[in-house]
Amino acid sequence: MSLIKEALALGERLTELRRKLHACPEIGFDLPKTMEILSDALKESSISHATAGGCLVAHIGPREGAGILLRADCDGLPIREETDLPFAAKNGNMHACGHDMHMTAVLGAAMLLKRHEERLTRPVRLLFQPAEELLMGAQDGIAHGVCDNITEAYTLHVTVGSELKTGTVILPPEGVTAPSADFFEITVQGKGCHGADPASGRDPLVAAAQIVLSLEHIPAREFPRSARAALTVGCLQGGDSHNVIPDSALLKGSLRCYDEEFRRRLKERVVEICAGISTAYRVTASATFPTGCPSLINDKALRDQAKDLLSEILQDRFFEVTPPSGTAGSEDFAFISRTVPSLMLAISAGDSPYPLHHPKVIFDEECLPYGTAALATMVLKQRL
Repeated sequence: MSLIKEALALGERLTELRRKLHACPEIGFDLPKTMEILSDALKESSISHATAGGCLVAHIGPREGAGILLRADCDGLPIREETDLPFAAKNGNMHACGHDMHMTAVLGAAMLLKRHEERLTRPVRLLFQPAEELLMGAQDGIAHGVCDNITEAYTLHVTVGSELKTGTVILPPEGVTAPSADFFEITVQGKGCHGADPASGRDPLVAAAQIVLSLEHIPAREFPRSARAALTVGCLQGGDSHNVIPDSALLKGSLRCYDEEFRRRLKERVVEICAGISTAYRVTASATFPTGCPSLINDKALRDQAKDLLSEILQDRFFEVTPPSGTAGSEDFAFISRTVPSLMLAISAGDSPYPLHHPKVIFDEECLPYGTAALATMVLKQRL
């Protein structure tokens, strides 16, 4: 039986696992229920596994030699789900980025690989990683040795809203295919006062508003369109009364670009703008960058191999993207891609009118067997 047929036969089990994971999304590094579900599923298939830092790491095949890594991100988002699905999350969090789908696809691949374990000539390591949304989980795994003695790594990311048939595995171009990301926080410290006497204080809200407007000019006026740089302020907080000027304000946002030199310049300009507005408005504005990740690199040799294998096994559910291309979203798998040769595949998960990170986004579970087969194929290197 071909891998695709074996994966399709797992369809009901994959759906069951995905719904169980979807119903209990957890945030950051604190994923006790998620890890319990993953561990139970691995035990059912007699797959050995253990924790490594905040990660769950499983092993299939020989113990010696250079291995292959399959990675799944496991954390959800602090978004209240609005899908009305019978298995919708009720805890105020949501797998709105599809990490429940990613975990399920890697679990499915693990089931197939365990069945064919005697054919494995190299170790296979399965990484279930927390805190991708914080851009911190992959680094935690690397620090705890998940990439040691690994020569190639793969991951899979769902996408929605395309015209491609559900389950179509999308092969991106080689090279940089996802931008770097840096989260920034800017604290504006002024001097609070009565709203009727603003001259007696130093208004941090006015300064914060000017910082937002000035930041917007950086990608629009200082970078070429080819840089595809994006700067987003997603949070502006300060004050809680109609007639009080507060002491401080807080801004949070993100920077994204594909080139590491542009990334450096973006961060540099954020700091400079804060310094300039501090002087102009008689406040103190300081910028910090609590976390971030580099741009993601798809290895050419792994991509060429994937094209050869997946186009045959998936046939009409295979789509090759040619340059120029690149996703808008960043991925902390980028840290792994900078450590070992890596490839991130995408898969069409339905035609939801709502995008990733939206409380109403719905993923089509019919894609799961195809993602499972694709990942197993990259390990077994098996054609039809």
